[in-house]
Amino acid sequence: MPLKNTLSANERLKSRKLFDQLFESGASIFQSPIRLVYTPMPFNAENPVLFGVSVPKRKMRHAHERNRMKRLVREVYRLNKHDLIATCLKQQKSIAILFIVQVNKPLEFDESKQKIILLLQRLTRKHAKAIE
Repeated sequence: MPLKNTLSANERLKSRKLFDQLFESGASIFQSPIRLVYTPMPFNAENPVLFGVSVPKRKMRHAHERNRMKRLVREVYRLNKHDLIATCLKQQKSIAILFIVQVNKPLEFDESKQKIILLLQRLTRKHAKAIE
């Protein structure tokens, strides 16, 4: 079954419990100015990766800038999530990830794309090694 280039509601991180678990016991990878926090969860073949984005109001004051940054991160993730999902399915493990963007002004699409792809690649490598 080929993976689709969509980001459905089932793939979104919504559970308050999972958010709390991410902040309490999640590991993180940092690629300035974006932090990726992740934590393993029980295997779910339908949605092996749950995804969320956070842009703190303290850093980015204007709502329209925060919303734009969240849209950019979601779009880059949507287009580049397939390697991570394939690794999780192959290893039969699930993971919850949260991108935290820590900038004062929204990044350009190309810059955010470059940083997020690098974070996803590092997570995929780390996730594959940790499971083997």
